[in-house]
Amino acid sequence: MAGCVHVYCGDGKGKTTASIGLCVRAAGRGKQVVIARFLKTDDSGEVAVLKQIPGISVLPCEKTFGFFFQMTEEDKKEALVYYSGLLEKAFQTASGMEDGLLVLDEIMAACNYKLVSEERLLELLKGRPENLEVVLTGRNPSEAVKEAADYISEIQKVKHPFDSGVAAREGIEY
Repeated sequence: MAGCVHVYCGDGKGKTTASIGLCVRAAGRGKQVVIARFLKTDDSGEVAVLKQIPGISVLPCEKTFGFFFQMTEEDKKEALVYYSGLLEKAFQTASGMEDGLLVLDEIMAACNYKLVSEERLLELLKGRPENLEVVLTGRNPSEAVKEAADYISEIQKVKHPFDSGVAAREGIEY
């Protein structure tokens, strides 16, 4: 079977964690892995470790814009240019891989906030190399993204410390 498209979505904790697990598994079998992270910073526990694993390339977060609701209109315009370029760079980097994995972490948020063109994402998925496996993470994938997917895993929140006022914890949530 040719490379598949995976969607890890839902309101629960673990979408990124699941994608990172797949990255480690793929690298452990000699596959090349490219990870692009949208609406995040490099200050997350997995980044430093992933960079040490042979075969895994984490594209750096060269710019950060904060939370979407805090962005000015100018920030949103700048973020659109930056994240659209990151999407292109991710597919370009992965295009030369014979048998690889591309993870687009929080791409659903970038699409939902209109900081990345979903239409362009779908074009790139359709035109990807035959054996390229692609993972999309984030909440609320559109019907078009779901239609393009081969796997959809929904991670549902049943209970989370955040509901009791506990902030994100280093090493656990980031």
